[in-house]
Amino acid sequence: MLIRATRRAGFLAALATTACAPALLDPAGPVAAGEKTLLINSLAVMLGIVLPVILATIAFAWWFRASNTRAKHLPEWSYSGKLELLVWSVPLLVIIFLGGMGWVASHDLDPQRPLASRQKPITVQVIALDWKWLFVYPEQGVASVNRLVIPAGTPVQFRITSATVMNSFFVPQLGSQIYAMAGMEAKLNLMADRPGRFRGLSAHYSGEGFSDMDFTVDAVPPRQFAAWAAGTKGQGPALNGASYLALAKQHGSIAPFTYGSVPPGFFAAAVRQAGAPVHETDNGGRES
Repeated sequence: MLIRATRRAGFLAALATTACAPALLDPAGPVAAGEKTLLINSLAVMLGIVLPVILATIAFAWWFRASNTRAKHLPEWSYSGKLELLVWSVPLLVIIFLGGMGWVASHDLDPQRPLASRQKPITVQVIALDWKWLFVYPEQGVASVNRLVIPAGTPVQFRITSATVMNSFFVPQLGSQIYAMAGMEAKLNLMADRPGRFRGLSAHYSGEGFSDMDFTVDAVPPRQFAAWAAGTKGQGPALNGASYLALAKQHGSIAPFTYGSVPPGFFAAAVRQAGAPVHETDNGGRES
């Protein structure tokens, strides 16, 4: 029974490690790559003290075993200034190294810091709903639900808010997660280095539908993105106050779909509502 339980625990641990590895150790953008470098460097610094301590513990236990008559026993020994300096200096250096790396990375990977690129950034406005994601493309005049399409190799400037409780926007293979809060606008800059399909999710528990609050990120070549935006514009339903309220009231997992038009100022109106969905107005979704 014990052997079976041990095997089961080992299998679950291996499965969990395999599931996390592609997202954390397979970055698809400069922000995620920087975070991976910081993670590995921090681990290396910490192992620099952990491994010697483990080896020293084994060595001390072996040397001072009862059968070793060469080991000296010093019952009167109580203090050594040099040894005390050594014991405290090593962890102090580790803390200094970790703090320095964290300080540098926190500035280099600042979510609001624009990414260096020859390509002009695009803007995507993100609204967290119960329990779905709404992506608005103000420059293209379209919107999508539970599917984010972005051009590969082009910086994306995300402006993020919530129309309900606090949530967290996270695409592990692209980088930093950031909170979406009602009445507030968060900014996040990400970029996909290569075309591909990535998983996006909510990293903050927000209710009974939280486990299904994920979305697909499709990074496509710039020409394909332009064709997608042009093909979406004018097709399907329009995003306005009435359709937004209807979307907000839907519960459960929703298949991705698009809106063919978005009124100007829609995202700003959603932020001003401070947690209440945009009301129907005579301006097609804008506040009167």
